[in-house]
Amino acid sequence: MLFGLPLLSLVIWLPILAGIGVLATGGDRNAQVARWCALAGSIAGLLVAIPLYTRFDPLSSAMQFEERSAWIEYFNIHYHLGVDGIAMPLILLNCFTTPLVVIAGWQVITQRVSQYMGAFLIMSGIVNGVFSSLDAILFYVFWEASLIPMFLIIGVWGGPNRVYAAIKFFLYTLLGSLLMLVAFIYLYQMSGGSFSIQDYHHLPLPLTPQILIFVAFLLAFAVKVPMWPVHTWLPDAHVEAPTGGSVVLAAILLKMGGYGFLRFSLPIVPDASHQLATLMIALSLVAVVYIGLVALVQADMKKLIAYSSVAHMGFVTLGFFLFNALGLEGAIVQMISHGFISGAMFLCVGVLYDRLHSRQIADYGGVANRMPVFAAFFMLFGMANSGLPGTSGFVGEFIIIMAAIQVDFWYGFLAATSLITGAAYTLWMYKRVVFGEVASPAVEALDDVNGREIAILAILAAAVLGMGLCPAPFTEVMHATVDELLAHVARSKL
Repeated sequence: MLFGLPLLSLVIWLPILAGIGVLATGGDRNAQVARWCALAGSIAGLLVAIPLYTRFDPLSSAMQFEERSAWIEYFNIHYHLGVDGIAMPLILLNCFTTPLVVIAGWQVITQRVSQYMGAFLIMSGIVNGVFSSLDAILFYVFWEASLIPMFLIIGVWGGPNRVYAAIKFFLYTLLGSLLMLVAFIYLYQMSGGSFSIQDYHHLPLPLTPQILIFVAFLLAFAVKVPMWPVHTWLPDAHVEAPTGGSVVLAAILLKMGGYGFLRFSLPIVPDASHQLATLMIALSLVAVVYIGLVALVQADMKKLIAYSSVAHMGFVTLGFFLFNALGLEGAIVQMISHGFISGAMFLCVGVLYDRLHSRQIADYGGVANRMPVFAAFFMLFGMANSGLPGTSGFVGEFIIIMAAIQVDFWYGFLAATSLITGAAYTLWMYKRVVFGEVASPAVEALDDVNGREIAILAILAAAVLGMGLCPAPFTEVMHATVDELLAHVARSKL
């Protein structure tokens, strides 16, 4: 409880109500009021989420901060919330990112400001609902609702092909999710009329139904991650989305897919997860190796970082299906780290785009001569994206590579090639954009980052370095939950 209110409900509904309040500020004549209200709402959302960490018991694998009340009694659907060592860090990541996105759009967004800011706040609360739902239908409602704000953000404030990108994003994710709903209905019948996710963990399902349910979940979560070969919507969405949309899409929404594997696929259909683990590892390694090479040939900075996200999320799904503690913890760490780094990389591209209105690498060159402070931040985040030791980008990848070697040397070897390709595409982009002689009069006219931009990039730099140098505060909370999940999967193994 916080202020006499249930903590998780506060974390979900405070940003949503704040977003509705921002929408109520009206048109662009009150744009500054909308900005300040959005900033206050996003900071309040972060502050009420902090007790989830400070009051969390890291020694317990049970759900914490649980809330349960009847919702649709006829179908035994409940408003049931709770978090463990997997969900809680992702909620904090979401609440941490939202104020940064609001500040990033402070001067850039000049039209429909209240709608833009309100969409991010509402989406923040909805995503917290996804990570804390313990009822399958409640989870599904939040999962699908999260599509609407992002669809509008891309479709209204995006680039020239924004409508195409928004529709492609919506259709890909919606169609995959429909099969997930079918799986929930089947599990409801098999459990004797329960939509409680925890009840599904103990269903004695034969292997064939398990495989079918796994495939249904896979199509929903693989699209969201996104895994190869259902990743093609992501580069289009990133290229057309405004900077804030790209940040939230990469830092938060992709993590919903990874979370789905941990909350549903592994514990509910563990035998099928073991049976299809080789397939999942193969798809993950294709993403790591092949998509890394695809990133190497991109001419658009946003598209390069988008493909980089697919490759880095390949590490996440690889870690899930190694079935050891190192792999699972490394995957969760990688999700959080990727949230920091990808968000920072997209913000850096946004800084350049706001000034030159181009994302093409060829239009830049010699930026360091005009923007030395920006070049320093961009270098740090580029190094982190390459997996430099001392940054958060190294921690998750190193743990997963070590876990993969324990299972099969070649898994680890192929995963480790990403340290080469990641450095190649990131640093080559950095070299062409930042170093050398000033490429054009437009670059000559660039101004360095202002105080608002420095504040955002400095906060993310602190997060990247803090997690890289001292990952223990991030990993300690997940030990008990990961151990319990692995024990459950091992007990259920055929």
